[in-house]
Amino acid sequence: MMLNVEIRRPKPEDISQLNDFFKTVITDTFIKEGIGDKWNDIKAEIDIKKEYIKSDFESNGEKRFFLIAFNGDNIIGSIEYGPVSNLIKKLTNNAYEGLIEVGTVFVHPHSQRNGVGNRLLKAIFEVLQKNGVEEFCLDSGYNRAQRIWKKKFGDPEYRLRDYWGSGNDHMIWRIKVSDCV
Repeated sequence: MMLNVEIRRPKPEDISQLNDFFKTVITDTFIKEGIGDKWNDIKAEIDIKKEYIKSDFESNGEKRFFLIAFNGDNIIGSIEYGPVSNLIKKLTNNAYEGLIEVGTVFVHPHSQRNGVGNRLLKAIFEVLQKNGVEEFCLDSGYNRAQRIWKKKFGDPEYRLRDYWGSGNDHMIWRIKVSDCV
């Protein structure tokens, strides 16, 4: 499928569709990970993303910075960066405090495997480079995403075995922006 993808900063009028997008992709991700019955965790993850986008608007991109991908009028992808999460701080014993974390890398289930994620990554790397950011981190507890990140960035610096239950590790990468652009 050929997608006509536009990547841009979100606007206030995108919030409702963006919240629906988060609900769709997070629910789909949990189902594909075999944890679709964890409704409280799904809701918590959706609520965090809503807070992140709110933080972007309230700070004009200073605290959180989103880019969203559209195909026509439909949101098909998102990516953001901001301060390192409390989870990463805890799991690295504050080794990554002060770094930027890239996250909320989501592609709508109907648009996956069409290069949307790669285009979002390229766009955010260019923003980071322009803003003088030299290193960032990212993490994932999702097995499917971990396979993608390992292919792109190699082995993680931190691998917390069975963190999310048997066979469900949590991984954290530290990456130089210059290796990405």
